[in-house]
Amino acid sequence: MAQSMGTAIDSLNAAYNSNIIPNQEYLLQGSILDSAVEVLLHRLRGLCDNVDSSPETFDDHEMCFSIRVMNTPPLVLRVRRALDHPEMPWQLRYIGQPELGDKSRPTIVRSSLDIGTSSTVVEFLTELGCHLDFEYITKGYMFRKGRMKITVSKIFKVNQGNEGGSDGSGGPPKPLSQSYLVEVSVVAHNGLDAVAEDVRAFADQLRPLVLLDKIDYKRL
Repeated sequence: MAQSMGTAIDSLNAAYNSNIIPNQEYLLQGSILDSAVEVLLHRLRGLCDNVDSSPETFDDHEMCFSIRVMNTPPLVLRVRRALDHPEMPWQLRYIGQPELGDKSRPTIVRSSLDIGTSSTVVEFLTELGCHLDFEYITKGYMFRKGRMKITVSKIFKVNQGNEGGSDGSGGPPKPLSQSYLVEVSVVAHNGLDAVAEDVRAFADQLRPLVLLDKIDYKRL
C-alpha cells in the first residue's frame, strides 16, 4: 500500500513538473458597490459565453487552514463546499504566494492546485495538525468567456450558535461589506504567460464600472 501511494505521488509530481496539470493562476481583482452590481451583471451577460442563459449561481462555504513548520512559512490550504449542491465533492485548494515582483506582468500570477475530496477532508487536515484560521460564505454569479472564469460574489460572515442558517452552522449569514468582489482568472499550464494579456484585455472592457487590478495583500 505504501509503495502504491509513493508511486502515485511520484506520478503526480512528474505530471505537475511536466506541465500536464494546469498549475498557474492568472488573476485580477476588484470590487463594486451593491448599488451598481446589476449594471455589471448586465454587461457581463453581453460579453460572456451563453448570453441567452442566466449566469451560474453559487453558494459556498470556504475554510482556510494553515500548518506551521519550524523556520518555514506556513502552508495554507483552503477547503470549499457547495451549500446549494451538497451532493458535489468538496474541494481542497492550494494557492501559492502571488508573484508581484515583475511590474510588467499584467496580472497576479500564483501557483494553484485544486483537488476534489470527500467531506472528511476537514478531519484529515485537523489530524495532520492544520488549524482553522477563518471561514466565510460566498454567494454570487459565475460567467465564462472561453477559458476565463469571471465571478461576482458577496462575502458573508459565518454565524455560530443558531439553527437554520444556509451555512450549516446556524443563523442567516451577515454580509461583511456593502460591495461585491469581482475576479477574472485563468488557470493554465506553467509558462503560458500570454493568457495574462487576455485577462487584462477582458478586464479593460469592464471599465469604468469596475477597476480590476493586481492587489498586493502585503500592503493592506
